[in-house]
Amino acid sequence: MKPTPPLRYLPPRCLLAIAAAAALISSQNVQAGTQNKKAKASLDGSETVCPLGTFVCPPRPDNFALCRPNGLLEFYDPFLSKDSSLRDTAKTYVWSDHVESPDQVIYHLTGHVKTIRADQELHTDIADYNSDTTDYDARGNVHYQEATHLLSADHIVGNTSNSTGVATGNVRFQILDSHGNGTAVRGEMLDANRNRYSVATYSTCDIGRHIWEIRAKKIDTDENTNRGVARDATMNVFGLPLFYTPYMSFPLSNDRASGFLYPYYEHTGYAGYQFRIPYYFNLAPNYDATLTPRYYTLRGAMLSGQARYLFPKTKGEFDFEFLPNDLYNDQKITPTSINTQGQQRYLYKFSNTTNVGGPWAVVTSINRASDQNYLHDFGDDLFTISTSLLYSSMYLYGSGNWWSASFGGDIYQNVDPAEPNSVEPYKRLPRATFNMDIPFARWYDVGLTSEAVSFHKFNMVEGSRIDLNPYVDADFQGAAWFIRPKLAYRYTAYSLDAGYQNYNAYSPLSAGTASPFTQSNPSRSLPIISLDQGLIFERSTSMFDTHYTQTLEPRLYYLYVPYRNQNNLPLFDTSLMAFDDWMLFAPNQFSGADRQMNANNLTAAVTSRLLDDGGVERLSATFGQIRYFTPQLVQVPGTAATHWSGSDYVAELSSQLNDQWTMSTEYLWNPNTRKTELGTFTVQRRLGFDGVLNFSYRFRQNLLEQYDISAVYPLTDRWRLIGDWTYSTMDKRTVEAVAGVQYEGCCVKVSVVARHYVTGYDGVIATLPPGQIRPGSNTAVMFELEFKGIGAFSGQTDSVLRRDILGYQ
Repeated sequence: MKPTPPLRYLPPRCLLAIAAAAALISSQNVQAGTQNKKAKASLDGSETVCPLGTFVCPPRPDNFALCRPNGLLEFYDPFLSKDSSLRDTAKTYVWSDHVESPDQVIYHLTGHVKTIRADQELHTDIADYNSDTTDYDARGNVHYQEATHLLSADHIVGNTSNSTGVATGNVRFQILDSHGNGTAVRGEMLDANRNRYSVATYSTCDIGRHIWEIRAKKIDTDENTNRGVARDATMNVFGLPLFYTPYMSFPLSNDRASGFLYPYYEHTGYAGYQFRIPYYFNLAPNYDATLTPRYYTLRGAMLSGQARYLFPKTKGEFDFEFLPNDLYNDQKITPTSINTQGQQRYLYKFSNTTNVGGPWAVVTSINRASDQNYLHDFGDDLFTISTSLLYSSMYLYGSGNWWSASFGGDIYQNVDPAEPNSVEPYKRLPRATFNMDIPFARWYDVGLTSEAVSFHKFNMVEGSRIDLNPYVDADFQGAAWFIRPKLAYRYTAYSLDAGYQNYNAYSPLSAGTASPFTQSNPSRSLPIISLDQGLIFERSTSMFDTHYTQTLEPRLYYLYVPYRNQNNLPLFDTSLMAFDDWMLFAPNQFSGADRQMNANNLTAAVTSRLLDDGGVERLSATFGQIRYFTPQLVQVPGTAATHWSGSDYVAELSSQLNDQWTMSTEYLWNPNTRKTELGTFTVQRRLGFDGVLNFSYRFRQNLLEQYDISAVYPLTDRWRLIGDWTYSTMDKRTVEAVAGVQYEGCCVKVSVVARHYVTGYDGVIATLPPGQIRPGSNTAVMFELEFKGIGAFSGQTDSVLRRDILGYQ
């Protein structure tokens, strides 16, 4: 579902409206979200280019740069005041060629009549004005302007005190804030903020060049609500009727308002065709809600929704999806033969942050599904269906200048239909942490990181663990050097529950097998000593006739940790991490506290950078390796000790030599196995204002090898091609492919995007050998038609393209 507009204190986004004659009475669309903010339409079409190399770019705002320059009604006065609040106290100034007033009350003005009061300006050939009643009657080439509107007609009668009036004959109007304009048989100024147009048209296209327009029996505009309402309306495109609706609402600004969001149509292989039509409730400036009825042709009717709130000491969001009765029998695609036909299916997500006083806050995140097949069945994108675990937690957090603490717990839910529930990590209930870092003297700090946690998992060894890590460190540094010694002591103790002898690290023991857990209260203690030091050299240099500052930054990191046999310790939340560049300077190669590596290691690394005169890093290169003086004896069960003399060689290079090109690469080579462990390469080329070309390659030994090419290629200032292709060499198949075309004119955008992507696993997985388990796939075609300043059909293409294409905007 498209995100709804943000609450107060968050940047608002424009409310869009669109109607579908056969499906609904009216439809309105609110576009918003902190990450999806659309800028207010501007006459000059200005917008910010996405920074080079940025992964997620802001949406391209509606702009009217492709419209006719200065496309305003010909009498617009740019120097007129824009402050309508001055009307009640402002003087009225009148000019004309001739003035007649027999009684000094009624004035008859002829020839180039012009009146100005604050933000109001009126031009006409002939005008009669009553100074007592402030009634006026203007005839012939009447032109009226105020802060937000322009209006022209053959005849206008009205009252200046009440800001009322009636215009007839060749009525034309323009709403300045929304680029909207139209014509009418009759126009009425109901008061200072409301207008009504009868037998009218409305469009945001160039005046006189309407690609699309709303033709309605009546159009009301209200600046109090910043909404327009059309009754008995027909949407016409190129002069042909597209649909009819008895009621249509559309925005006059970026403010939020209650109403229908645009309808959405989609097809997936496991839910069938779906239709959804959200309704947004603008309940208050600091809380709102959205309800979205859905219908799946294979699954049935579903209700989903979202509620958000923002108060001085608490903020949060609740999302849910509920299907009361699943109509589809999907028994064949699940490994455990789960039949969800006739069952309730649901997904809910709740997040909340509440300040409970002083530095303390409760942070809650709960994510649960009715069953492990839910995301597989109802997910409509690669990210959702690739999610294998739902994480939930609740913590009380506190922090001060030198300390931080937390108390709470974590649980997980398996939502991968290809895996048994035993893959779920341990529940950590309860869990407490306390960390501190206190500076003393000039260079020194004394600190502590600590954790106490209880672990629970069905049919596995359970127990509690406390991990204490006090330390003393220092940071000696100058302009061109640093030395950072650190001395720490790590103590970890366990209290295993009864029956611990029946398990090993990963599963229950079979008969006659000895358990590695020989004590109910095992512990481990050891010192950790490290010394991090480096130098920074600089020199001036030039390249391609450009001056740079080049740095040379050698760095040495020594780590000493004595060996402790830890085979009698359980593995609650610990695993061996894949080697990466950041591990060159890490004190442990294991996540979690159940294992602490032994070390007598020296890391040597060198980095060189090129900085331009503005301080921008144009080039950075790093090379490094860890040298092991003793074997790596501490390992997870099933892994032998390593006697390598050195780690992988790590090489990194990134560059941004100009504002069009950026490149980054990382390479890990294992000198012991003489194999490449990891390789990545990404290059991006900017094409014009909003075009981009990306190529990337990703390789991890025995895990993945993928190529990805994506592009946004501008053919002209109005047409651009969209494409993305991700190919897995190991699977010998396309992971995801996207191809499309986009057109953007003055007042309309059209996108047609085809997407093919991996969806999950087909077949009876339990009966297939691992080498034959292959992901299924799905193909979808998305069509989006957006009338600028009004709304869009579908509206889903942007979210897909932003995720798939680096730098898309």
